[in-house]
Amino acid sequence: MLSITLRTLRTRWVTFVGSFVALSLGVALLVVMGLALASSLDAPERQPERFAAAPVVVRGQDTLSVPTPIGDRTHKFAHPRAVPAQTVAKLKELGTVVADRSFAVRAEGGPGDLVGHPWSTAAFTPYEITAGRAPGAATEVVTGDWARTGQQVRTDHGTVTVVGTAAPRGFEDAVFYTDARAAELSPVSTQLVVVDADATAVRSAVGDTAQVLTGTERRLADADPDRDSEALTAMNAMFGTTGGVTAFVSVFVVASTFAFAVAQRRREFGLLRTAGATPGQIRRMVCAEALLVGVLASAAGCVLGAYGAPRLAEWVVDGELAPSWFTIGDFTWPYHMAFWTGLLVALLGVIAASWRAGRTGPTQALREASVDTKAMTWGRRLFGAGLLLTAAVTLGLTLVTDPGELLHRKTYVSRPMLLITAIALLAPVLVRPLTRLIAWLPAQLPGAGGMLVRENAAAGIRRTAAIAAPVLVTVALTGSLLGATATLNEAKATETREQTAAAFVVTPAGDAGFDAATVEKLRAVQGAEVSATSSSAVYVLEEGVALIKSEARAAEAGPLAETVRLPLAAGKVSDLDDGSVIVNEEWEKHTVGQTVDVWLGDGTKKSLRIAAVMTTGTGDNGVYVTPANAPGASVDRVDVALADGADSAAVAAGLRNAVSASGGEIFTKSQWVQSSYPETNRTALPHSRLRSSGGTPIGFLLVLGIALLYTGISLANTMVMATCDRVRDLAVLRLAGATQGQVLRLVGAEALMVVAVGGALGLLVAGLNLLGMWGALGLLSVWSPVEMPWAELGAAVGACAVLAVVSSVAPAGLAMRRRPVELAGLRE
Repeated sequence: MLSITLRTLRTRWVTFVGSFVALSLGVALLVVMGLALASSLDAPERQPERFAAAPVVVRGQDTLSVPTPIGDRTHKFAHPRAVPAQTVAKLKELGTVVADRSFAVRAEGGPGDLVGHPWSTAAFTPYEITAGRAPGAATEVVTGDWARTGQQVRTDHGTVTVVGTAAPRGFEDAVFYTDARAAELSPVSTQLVVVDADATAVRSAVGDTAQVLTGTERRLADADPDRDSEALTAMNAMFGTTGGVTAFVSVFVVASTFAFAVAQRRREFGLLRTAGATPGQIRRMVCAEALLVGVLASAAGCVLGAYGAPRLAEWVVDGELAPSWFTIGDFTWPYHMAFWTGLLVALLGVIAASWRAGRTGPTQALREASVDTKAMTWGRRLFGAGLLLTAAVTLGLTLVTDPGELLHRKTYVSRPMLLITAIALLAPVLVRPLTRLIAWLPAQLPGAGGMLVRENAAAGIRRTAAIAAPVLVTVALTGSLLGATATLNEAKATETREQTAAAFVVTPAGDAGFDAATVEKLRAVQGAEVSATSSSAVYVLEEGVALIKSEARAAEAGPLAETVRLPLAAGKVSDLDDGSVIVNEEWEKHTVGQTVDVWLGDGTKKSLRIAAVMTTGTGDNGVYVTPANAPGASVDRVDVALADGADSAAVAAGLRNAVSASGGEIFTKSQWVQSSYPETNRTALPHSRLRSSGGTPIGFLLVLGIALLYTGISLANTMVMATCDRVRDLAVLRLAGATQGQVLRLVGAEALMVVAVGGALGLLVAGLNLLGMWGALGLLSVWSPVEMPWAELGAAVGACAVLAVVSSVAPAGLAMRRRPVELAGLRE
């Protein structure tokens, strides 16, 4: 049988090349994603930036630590505490103390992310003046090289004169004021620099009232000390999701391709059985071929993956999906994982088909080689039905117990895989009726073309199902993932639209929020009902072991009731006071009148009464407290409702005048919804880009793009395999009188038919997934339409159609360059 195996490899090279291509590319994908995932687990140690030259930095407490039976649970404060006055006094006895201050600055002609500091802190980076001098008056500043000395610059803190410029350091765009002016603009200092005292003495003086940072720990005093860990978390999630999707797609396609390769050889197996081969010999031959192809293809895939992983790293860095320090590390486990997974999938892909081929009698195998009479085994039926039932049961249980789970990314990314596998297993049952339905109208047209397309596709069930599989995956993933994010985004926009009763929303120009004077100007606008709110957080210990952070907004109850329509399940907004809190149904305690122990944004522990309870919604229904329970929070949003009889245009003009000095943006209600969810009328994608909290589609396109690129290649590959296997059939059509053009048109039409079948099955999967999400949103009291990404689905199906037609017509045209009699006489 070894000699037969070797001769088979030589004579059926197209089939084996197709299997080799599918497996090698699948293994390459696994290697690339494994290396990327492994490299995203660690980051290089960052060095201090702003305080690289500072001896000792004393920082106010910024971490909440709560003891539990299973250890301390921690969370960062929403508002770090200032260093206590008593501690500052002790430190001043040890040596010179410099207060650090940071505040946003908006300047005409300057960068958009300017940050102000007192000049005395410039030496701790250090910044060095390249031209001019240090500031000496309240209206004098030192800037970067975007301005020149002597230049008058208008800012949101008044017009200033640039008296000096300093070389930029890369991590920020700084503006330096005098210490006195910086103290006016930023009265609260959360960290200090102790210049000439020993670190041990400083720690003794500080005790547990603040943090003492030396060495590399001084980086914790930088503006964004957690950006590397946040970048790692985002990259790990992105590569984990991408790796999961691509692993599923590659395993699915490889298994399907290898099973199809075995199914193509039924006539050959029949001849071997007639010649006396035993079932065991046929199975061993098929497994030996799969082993040989699997080893070579998996090895080639590892080489391709090693080449492709660094290119992926460069791409995500250039696209700002990853920080500049991200590179592919030296890991070996992804190669082992990918190699053995590829080999195992190749063997598993042929075992079931080879077992069936071995059990088939000689005459039966020859009979079934022409028409698929039993394309489904009982095992495949049971397994497919079991997966379909599992998908239905898990969906039902989730809807009953925790519908919000269906809105999580890990859920709506993974659920389609279960349905895709189930539908693919049951495809042979669905292909015949679906083919006849789709081809019903073409079959009624004059001529035999439509009828031949219908009968060929319906007769070759295995071939049709195998070719439709990549299309099924492509359409199902496109519809499910893009549709889920679009539906969820539209649901969030619907929530915002329904909850906003304000005519206008005003936001500050920078991150520092509105100052008190600007808020008073806004409140003084004639005809405006103003609700000034602040971003904060509250922390609660649930079930005695989980410290949960909930985003909170601080607002006065009366104005809040005028400008928002909270989705209350119980209680009233007007009952909110300094001793109470509004929570949502996700909280362990969510009964009006109950008392709950919470920690405020600065870590202060307090017992608050539940004044009202909101529905869960899409997860954005946070917590509401009064400003007294949000210490350190600044006003970062002002909702404005119109008083009875007020003129909208006049109020808008008054609002613009109120924020003209400090800067700010004024949105109408519709503009605010569009700004919060800018993709409400298009397919929206999860926010995964690292450089901004607003997000961008690029991260999720990585997840979908890699998988769909592979399915496209696999579709072309499978189509070439199938067409080359039908050369004899096409020659018979030529001998029956069909012209070459008619045969090629028939081949192209059959390819389009198969793409339509795969597209219909994929659309079925996508529809079922989106209906589950729509039901979950309804149970969470959010009624918004299902957003099906028709444009993207059309593009995906169109691309599949082009690939299928080209990949079938081209090899058919090349094969028919030989005489029909010669082709018809070939043996498979």
